Amino acid sequence: MRFFLAKGPDVPTYVEYGVADIGVVGKDTILEEQRRAYEVLDLGFGKCRMCVCGPKEAKELLQHHERIRVASKYPNIAKDYFYNKKYQTVDIIKLSGSVELGPIVGLADVIVDIVETGSTLHENGLEVLEEVCPLSARMIVNQVSMKMKSERIRELIMKLREIES
Repeated sequence: MRFFLAKGPDVPTYVEYGVADIGVVGKDTILEEQRRAYEVLDLGFGKCRMCVCGPKEAKELLQHHERIRVASKYPNIAKDYFYNKKYQTVDIIKLSGSVELGPIVGLADVIVDIVETGSTLHENGLEVLEEVCPLSARMIVNQVSMKMKSERIRELIMKLREIES
């Protein structure tokens, strides 16, 4: 076996194009990158949540399905959540960092971001308003590799599952 390190957002690309048979990446990256790969195993570490966050008063905007502005590093996840799960029209503003500033400076009504402890939110006067989905590290597999190297990959998955138990 050969291993190499890659930046999280690039892992699904390497796996989709067959440069890597298997990758380990966060569920957030899988959802955001929308690459063709099989998600075969929740590895159970790096647990956190993707959430809609904002000032307390923004909760009402979410309940009445008003058109709002949403800032996020994860525009695809935000769009999917609001359009396909909440059926709410939103304007999505992509930010690369310090997403918490969005509501503070008036750029956005709410944010969609990863929450682990919530301390950064509280420091900025924000709170979790809705949970989008749970997140953790996942194993993904190239679709062709899963067929061509099935026995070897399934054996690895079984061994990892045994370690979890």
